[in-house]
Amino acid sequence: MTPRSPRAGEDADDLDVEEALALVNDAHTPGDRPSGDRTHGDRPSGDRTHGDEGTHGNGPHGIPVPGAPAHRDGADWTDARATAARAPRRSGGHRGGHLPPVSVPMPSALGLTLAAPLIALTDLPSFDTSAMDGWAVSGPGPWDVREEGVLAGHTAHAPLTDGEAVRIATGARIPPDTTAVLRSEHGRTDDNGRLHATAATRAPHTVSHGQDIRPRGQECRNGDQLLPVGTLVTPPVLGMAAAAGYDTLTVVPRPRAAVFVLGDELLGEGLPHDGLIRDALGPLLPPWLRALGADVVDVRRVGDDEGALHLALTACDADVVVTTGGTAAGPVDHVHPTLRRLGAELLVDGVAVRPGHPMLLARISEKQYLVGLPGNPLAAVSGLVTLAEPLLRTLAARPAPEGYTLPLRDAVQGHPYDTRLVPVALRGDRALPLLYNGPAMLRGIAAADALAVVPPGGAKPGYEAELLDLPWASGGIGVCFT
Repeated sequence: MTPRSPRAGEDADDLDVEEALALVNDAHTPGDRPSGDRTHGDRPSGDRTHGDEGTHGNGPHGIPVPGAPAHRDGADWTDARATAARAPRRSGGHRGGHLPPVSVPMPSALGLTLAAPLIALTDLPSFDTSAMDGWAVSGPGPWDVREEGVLAGHTAHAPLTDGEAVRIATGARIPPDTTAVLRSEHGRTDDNGRLHATAATRAPHTVSHGQDIRPRGQECRNGDQLLPVGTLVTPPVLGMAAAAGYDTLTVVPRPRAAVFVLGDELLGEGLPHDGLIRDALGPLLPPWLRALGADVVDVRRVGDDEGALHLALTACDADVVVTTGGTAAGPVDHVHPTLRRLGAELLVDGVAVRPGHPMLLARISEKQYLVGLPGNPLAAVSGLVTLAEPLLRTLAARPAPEGYTLPLRDAVQGHPYDTRLVPVALRGDRALPLLYNGPAMLRGIAAADALAVVPPGGAKPGYEAELLDLPWASGGIGVCFT
């Protein structure tokens, strides 16, 4: 794309992103397709694993094309997500569908969900403490100051007598018969070593009773519920638990996930050659699954061989197996036959969404699920957010993210009868649809902040689209992938 100067009223920073990446759908409306652009799902020549049809929206935005079928094979996109979220609740396991709780050392609980309420094991604070550096004083001033001060972590000191003060540090235990704490900046000592209150907001020689003292039990009492079941363990939760006396926490563990990348045509390194292509999903899926709360225990390449796939699945003890490719009905698409051989229950077999139509969800046993993703990269991402995310969320007892919408800056061409998931960049209060959003493309999603849910028939500029945040857009790389 040739760089251009900002038009009047445009933000130059936004244009830098758009122009440099050449990703924003800036000028093309439905029906206008740039030469050579494969944003509408044309399958690459020789593609045999994915069966992901392109988008064909030629009607008014938001209105299905006249004459299009009323429905297609495959579940409605919203229904498919709900089925994935409900699946563990119907497997005969825990009533809530999550994995059995475990007790772990507190550092290991970060990012997990509380499976038991956090109950205070002590009063907080457990004794009256000073909220400030200053003097503990008894009665009205001026005060005679004791020679030895009171420091945090030291045992209790002798009671104060009326008209007496002692130096005290923040967090130190208040001596008996203390009236208040006088802050360092609110007091001074005279030539005779006597302490005077100097705060301009108070009358001379006076302090308020209880001033700058944290009384025992101010935050909680022993036995109080601090946090309920279902709370996500964040760094502040760990700090709260430690203050309340905990060394371990009862939590729902991370679901254990295995990734099987299927296909004989995949290369692990180097440039594509001789009909072989680089494996993009092997690097993409494990960190994304970790961002969704999974513990990825196995990543392996499995060739186009039904026996090899069957052996890999029977030997796997992960809670969730994620496969790539082989979900359609081609000559080397072995996922369906293997699931039948295993006696698996097919919960979702195809979803009315583009890209990613031939995704599937199966229950292999009461304790194991398989999410079958299409082999095309963006189609696989669609399968992740449609089926893997709600399944893993339920297994880990995580709350569903709050939904939200933003208006689309540009029109988006739709499929006549299926939902579309389109990568978008968030710019202020609008979502900018990105180019290079075909099933086999990653260029758009690599620059995206979210996926926009586009209804059948497409959407006009200004349409309030539901957005699915990508994990790193809200939490940051370090938060999501560690």
